[in-house]
Amino acid sequence: MDADAETRLAATPDHRDELRLWLRLLTCTNLIEGEVRSRLREKFDVTLPRFDLMAQLEKAPEGLTLGDLSRRMMVSNGNITGLVERLMESGHVLRVPHATDRRIAYVKLTQAGHAAFAEMAGVHAGWIADLFSELPPGDRRTLLRLLGALKQSVRGAISEDTP
Repeated sequence: MDADAETRLAATPDHRDELRLWLRLLTCTNLIEGEVRSRLREKFDVTLPRFDLMAQLEKAPEGLTLGDLSRRMMVSNGNITGLVERLMESGHVLRVPHATDRRIAYVKLTQAGHAAFAEMAGVHAGWIADLFSELPPGDRRTLLRLLGALKQSVRGAISEDTP
């Protein structure tokens, strides 16, 4: 059986624990994301980016501009435009022009979009619970705390490197 990169590095003592940790996080992320992508496609015929866009809109009932969506999802405006157009075609989102500035439009979930997202989000939460089910609750809490500390460490290192 072919080992993943993180497992191969474990057998190489000259690599730092930080590199192994990063590869383990990446492997876990890729495994979970791949499974969620597959399940969304099979169960709802929706892509993960569409689900993510709908999740952003669910958190912003007043709507978001294309630029806001692009920043929140960390993808290009062109990608967001394509996602919005497909979700408009399916009746899940609509564009609402700004009251005074015709250059600005807000993207909002439609009533059908809210209903579809609520169903998907509920099922999605169950999938995530299932994927984490073999990790005891105490370990989950510890991992959450440690990942929070890691997030702070990374943010601190990034801000130190920023001119």
